[in-house]
Amino acid sequence: MNIPYRPLALGLLLVGFSALLFGRAQAGGGHYYPPVTDPVVTQECGSCHLVFAPAMLPASSWQRMMGDLQNHFGEDASVDAASAKRITDYLTAQAGDTGGRNFSGKLLRGVSSADAPLRITSLSSWNDKHRKVPDWEWKHKEVQSKANCAACHLDAARGYYDE
Repeated sequence: MNIPYRPLALGLLLVGFSALLFGRAQAGGGHYYPPVTDPVVTQECGSCHLVFAPAMLPASSWQRMMGDLQNHFGEDASVDAASAKRITDYLTAQAGDTGGRNFSGKLLRGVSSADAPLRITSLSSWNDKHRKVPDWEWKHKEVQSKANCAACHLDAARGYYDE
């Protein structure tokens, strides 16, 4: 007599799973930032670190960063002129104050494009979210840096930064 309940159970399972996926996609608010889709940006930036979502910084930050790649946080990240232009154009078009503004409101609150930081970890809202993380955790061999988002946010590469 369990036969009539199988379709109902399967249907409920499917509805629950769909709600979970839909909720996660919609929950973004301050925790979802569209990941990079440009293959040149992914290749050039991702060869050294997580490819950070452009919506996490304003366009002025990306322009300044791309304008000084030979001094990219202590490394020479220079690329050819055509690649640099393509990367700059993509990052600034998807930045938190341009194409990515639907996702960056909370993260960039109070940030002026005139003096925007180059590091996401310098944003006051980033620091507010991470203030309870003890110093020893940043130094853990699995983390090693505040810029290693994927160490704690397992879906960071896909744009999800939920706790």
